[in-house]
Amino acid sequence: MTALWRRLAQTARLMVGQPDYDAYRRHLAEHHPAREPMTRAQFFREREAARYRGGSGRCC
Repeated sequence: MTALWRRLAQTARLMVGQPDYDAYRRHLAEHHPAREPMTRAQFFREREAARYRGGSGRCC
């Protein structure tokens, strides 16, 4: 039930345009292990800025 709740919450966040910090951390660990991850607050500020300036913000 907990996994279902997490998945539903993630879906709801994506529907309103809120990025997934946990997915960001997994991606960073897998593809860029030497890079220092942003804090949760930094991540959301950066994603919001990218959203409103029209950039995709994707690294890969």
